[in-house]
Amino acid sequence: MTLVIVGAVALVAVLFLVLVFKMIWRVAEPNEALIISGLGAHGETPADMPGDTGRGFKIVVGRGTAVIPGFQTVRRFYLGLRTTTLTVKAPSNQSIPLTVKGVVVFKVADDKASIANAARRFLEQNEETLVSTIHELFAGHLRAIVGGMTVEGMLHDRESLTANIRTSLADDLGKLGLIVDSLQIQEIDDEVGYINNLGKPQAAAIEAAARIAAAQRDQEATQAEQIADARKAEAVRQSQIEQAGYQAEVDTAKAQAAQAGPLTEAQARQEVVKAETAAAELDAQRAEKVLDTEIRKPADAEAYRQITLADADRQAKIARARAEAEETTLRGDAEARATAATGEAEAKAIQARGLAEAAGIKARAEALAENQDAVIAQTIAENYPEIVKAGASALGNIDNLVVLNGADGMEDMLGKALTMGGAGLGLAQSLISSIKTGAVDGSVNGTGPAAQASADATA
Repeated sequence: MTLVIVGAVALVAVLFLVLVFKMIWRVAEPNEALIISGLGAHGETPADMPGDTGRGFKIVVGRGTAVIPGFQTVRRFYLGLRTTTLTVKAPSNQSIPLTVKGVVVFKVADDKASIANAARRFLEQNEETLVSTIHELFAGHLRAIVGGMTVEGMLHDRESLTANIRTSLADDLGKLGLIVDSLQIQEIDDEVGYINNLGKPQAAAIEAAARIAAAQRDQEATQAEQIADARKAEAVRQSQIEQAGYQAEVDTAKAQAAQAGPLTEAQARQEVVKAETAAAELDAQRAEKVLDTEIRKPADAEAYRQITLADADRQAKIARARAEAEETTLRGDAEARATAATGEAEAKAIQARGLAEAAGIKARAEALAENQDAVIAQTIAENYPEIVKAGASALGNIDNLVVLNGADGMEDMLGKALTMGGAGLGLAQSLISSIKTGAVDGSVNGTGPAAQASADATA
């Protein structure tokens, strides 16, 4: 009996302890924080919460803690995501009115300082107040960001737009203990059709490209059809060619069969002709060999002998001619040396005679200058025979000479010629000159000065 009582008491005590534990023990969910205020709720050290040592409540996240009923109060603060839509009307920096729509997903930051800031501002407020506050905050910053950007920049670079919004909101959200988990700009529209007009050139270009692509595809299809038709025609043509070839083979086989007999006979005759031709060629080769052995080779040997003898005779004649030429050369050299010696002697004799005659001429010229008549008379006396000969030669050139008084007339003519005074002196000078320059030669042809002087005297 005692054991039963002890067991019952123990059971009651356990149940009491369990009930007490449940009453004082609180556990924070993963997406919430326990905000505990009251007796002993500010017992955290400055290292746990730097810069916030004056906080009068305790924050528990992700674990359990004991709460003294009646002395402490515990509140649960939601840390999960909250969403709000944005619809903002604002002009761009081009003064174009825009309507920007977006979605903001935000939450309380995970650090205890941010949780404390958010708890102080939103712990007792309902969810609508929190979302409305955040919406107004985001809308104000979004208007400022839109006013500093162009429409094209917002349309083509939305990442820059969202990044600018995040950067602008960072300080204000940090004071509230909130962070932006996601920010999406869903739509940008305008009231004047600016964005639609921006898309028209691109749409026109795309339409033109589509039309060009369609035309190209149509052209390619047409070309493919033409190629297919050409291949079909080629196949038909090839089939017809092959059929014609087969027909030609059939016709050829029929013709060959029809000509088999004549062809065999012609081939036999051809073989006979070949045999006869071969025999004729053998006879011709034999005759060629006979001709080569009996006629051509002896003739070639005889011709070679004649050529050799002629070449030897020619070489002998060349050697004799060379010997005679050398002998003639030697003889010519000897005669030339003899002639040179004779010419040198004759030249010396002619030079001596010329010098003597020059001296005589000089003496006569000096005497002539002193006594002209005496010198002329002496010259006539010395050369009287030549003078007479010259005169006779001059008379000999006359075809018909009529002399009056016979011998007396001739004597009288010569005497007058010698006694003509000045005229006779001139005649004498001419005669002397002709004698010195070859009066004898002049008497021969009848054209010398003596002949002319005799004719003048006769006249």
